[in-house]
Amino acid sequence: MGVLLFFLGFATAYQRHQNPLILREALLVGFFLGGLVVLGGQQRWWLEPLLTGMNTETVFFGATALTAITDNAALTYLGSLVEGLSPEFKQALVAGAVAGGGLTVIANAPNPAGFAILRRKFEDDTIHPLGLLIAATPPTIIAILAFRIL
Repeated sequence: MGVLLFFLGFATAYQRHQNPLILREALLVGFFLGGLVVLGGQQRWWLEPLLTGMNTETVFFGATALTAITDNAALTYLGSLVEGLSPEFKQALVAGAVAGGGLTVIANAPNPAGFAILRRKFEDDTIHPLGLLIAATPPTIIAILAFRIL
């Protein structure tokens, strides 16, 4: 808590030397992650049978696709709750979530931090999901190829 207060004081004292803080968005992300931790453990009943029935290829491409409709932090955290998964399976889950990471702004409708960063790049300060999907597809394909080849 002391480090946070020091940071806030420093940022306030030297505002003209840095970008403004986006505290509202940061708090929204923090509440999302806190809710994930609190409510994530209750998802084990359906998640465990689903994940144990998949192989590494399926989980990689499934995590990549799911990143477009759910947050990649949620995917990886919920996957970490399932016991007995092999290291290769866990790596495929994280790699899939990372490969599809460019689609995360769409998933969080909108992701507050991502929206704050990207909105100035779009017409009328509005993120259009279809335009973002089209723009995020080539880097996603490159990431998939990099993870599968390397």
